[in-house]
Amino acid sequence: MDSDSRQRQIVEFARTRGRVEVLALAEELNVASETIRRDLKVLAGRRMLKRVHGGAIPLETAAFESTVEYRSQVDLAQKHRIAAAAADLLHGAETVYLDEGFTPRLIAEQLADQELTVVTSSLLAAEALAHSATVTVMLLGGRMRGRTLATVDNWAVERLRSLVIDVAYLGTNGITPQHGLTTPDPAVAAVKQTAVSVAMRRILVAADSKFGETSFCRFADVSDFDAIVTGTELPAAEAARYEALGPSVVRA
Repeated sequence: MDSDSRQRQIVEFARTRGRVEVLALAEELNVASETIRRDLKVLAGRRMLKRVHGGAIPLETAAFESTVEYRSQVDLAQKHRIAAAAADLLHGAETVYLDEGFTPRLIAEQLADQELTVVTSSLLAAEALAHSATVTVMLLGGRMRGRTLATVDNWAVERLRSLVIDVAYLGTNGITPQHGLTTPDPAVAAVKQTAVSVAMRRILVAADSKFGETSFCRFADVSDFDAIVTGTELPAAEAARYEALGPSVVRA
């Protein structure tokens, strides 16, 4: 197998399995572990994979986006801490927007006993609040994306644009000081951008793995946010870089 074919196979394995390991790949593809390490270095340089200890994980691109099932299995302890810390920033808000994604679903669980109106594009967040006696849920209509179980397109954007929201909890596929907040799908970016524009306060919730990464569609600048909530896994020095751009950074 030539290097191009092998590297395509490695990317496919990473995207279907969620993670690849150097030693396992070397055995499976019948090559030396150093060959796999060189392949991973090349693929990381092309922004197809991200190196992690012992292997690599897939990066999200215009051609690839992870499923909500996958997101519910990675960085899980960190995401629970982020959700709890993000809920503490409610600060008396009466109307809340919850973005698509697994961490906003965890935030929904934290808010279930509050007296709130929650607007969301996420079926997962709406389901988490379905039996709350105190939360009124407004689920945005539109085309449902199977990967994220969330709605997009004009029905979602136009309805959201007509509202004024006290606080929006938003996620991202990537965040850098240079390119701001990005996501692979233009339709998703449009909903997120609208939420940023209608919210009086904007809180980003993002695991440390999102920092330093970029995707296809930009939907906001770092300075658009009042707060960023992430995990202690993000180094303090890196958090300070983002805090210098305007938002407070909470490392939970």
